Amino acid sequence: MERDFVSVVKEFVEVLQESISNGTFVKLTLSKATPAEPTLTNVYVRTVSLKDSLHLSFTYRYKTNDQVKNLEVKEGLVLINDLLEKSFLTASLFTTTADYTLFISKKGKATLTKLKATFAEAPSEEHDRTKKKRVLDNDAYLHLLGITDEAGVVIPRMSDKYRQINKYLEIIESLIKEATLPKVVNIVDMGSGKGYLTFALYDYLHNKLGLDVKVVGIELRAELVNYCNDIAKRCGFGGLSFVRQRIEEFSNEHIDVLIALHACDTATDDAIQKGLSASAALIICAPCCHKQIRQQVKGKEQHSPLLKYGIFKERQFEMVTDTIRALIMEQHQYDTKIFEFISNEHTRKNVMLVGTKKSKEANSPEIQQQIDEMKKEFGIEFHYLEKIIV
Repeated sequence: MERDFVSVVKEFVEVLQESISNGTFVKLTLSKATPAEPTLTNVYVRTVSLKDSLHLSFTYRYKTNDQVKNLEVKEGLVLINDLLEKSFLTASLFTTTADYTLFISKKGKATLTKLKATFAEAPSEEHDRTKKKRVLDNDAYLHLLGITDEAGVVIPRMSDKYRQINKYLEIIESLIKEATLPKVVNIVDMGSGKGYLTFALYDYLHNKLGLDVKVVGIELRAELVNYCNDIAKRCGFGGLSFVRQRIEEFSNEHIDVLIALHACDTATDDAIQKGLSASAALIICAPCCHKQIRQQVKGKEQHSPLLKYGIFKERQFEMVTDTIRALIMEQHQYDTKIFEFISNEHTRKNVMLVGTKKSKEANSPEIQQQIDEMKKEFGIEFHYLEKIIV
């Protein structure tokens, strides 16, 4: 039932204030902007703790970018009241006891509904919670890429991708700290695809950590390049661009961080070669489709009983392929490590190979002996990366 606008908005703000006071507040979403706000689509509100004082953090989502402001609770409640009077027709309040939705008609009438609570627990009020959750549900690019809906809620079928993005950024942040990088960091993401991780990387490094980065995504499919460039423009990501090109044809040698996630088969080697030739400070790969070595050893008798069974043979030669890659990188003065970067339950393509440039000279003859012994043991004639190193 529609009621007087002023009294309903007052009641809604009082419910909001009470939820903040008693610790049941989860989040607030303002949507359906009025004609007075032609470029503003949503405002998202959460609580944060700043200097031992509770504040309201406002994320303004415009059509081209996001803006954040933090206010003391009293000021924030006044602002919310003002936004409801002038800028938005719908407000969704989530608490741990109930959900409330305020609808305002174009005629100035208002309706307040109360539903069962969506969330059982209130989120952390720590301002640095992005150290644990590096991607916020209301980040604009997530919606444009189809990971979240209009209300900033992760779409169920994209939940694995959302977890993968957060884990990826956690790893990237750690690796960035280990590497010696210039003031302006040039990052090349080879085989960027639809750009899920590329967008997340740029947004996190530039907008959340405040680093001066230039990110270029290399992708062969023109429709994905156009798609990603359009979203980057709409998000106001001026330092992010996408180029249609084959990895092996990429010629920019000024690379500080080289990333190649799931570049198929020898495309991973082409990417590594570009990183090595540019003396990149950091090379990050997630190899897949290890065909080149497996094809060489097909039909050759293997003496180890571990290689009697097909599934073990496949995994063994994946390990051999990536180990030789790591050893070749070590020959070029990189500290290397190989690890699982996301659980098998989300994807089988879960191994990450990382190389960090070091100043100490490598013992190249000893490393080459290790490579040669591995090749001899398994009947491998050559590794593709060996052939393309210049």
